[in-house]
Amino acid sequence: MRTFTLPKTPEPPDWSTAREELREAMAGAGWPDDLIADAELALHELFVNAWKHGGSSAPVVVVALLAEPTRVPATARALRTLRVSVADDSPTLPEQRSSADPYELSGRGLHLVRSLTHRFGAAPRKHGGKSVWFELDSAA
Repeated sequence: MRTFTLPKTPEPPDWSTAREELREAMAGAGWPDDLIADAELALHELFVNAWKHGGSSAPVVVVALLAEPTRVPATARALRTLRVSVADDSPTLPEQRSSADPYELSGRGLHLVRSLTHRFGAAPRKHGGKSVWFELDSAA
């Protein structure tokens, strides 16, 4: 598991550090390039949302490559799971708009995350704030 924080700044931070950490973790574990690209874009969307709406402190990114593949009974294949979460200080859980207007300048990020990942959600954190996460699966 890797955890990193990018500084909270008035302007959006250079999130290349988060992207590089994610890519390095996934590539080192043999994940396919297409899923790495999907994970990078999904992470970007969650990170930007946390930076814009997440309160006063810097978002905390956690990348977890779950160690043990799980067997899926219907296919009898072993799957491995990547979970990426972005935590911030705001207790407000994200609300996905019912439809993404193609002419709006913002508001499509959660639609992208949902379409790029296998699972997506948000939950309050024990000591305040929230964690927004996504998961991807790949054959082990």
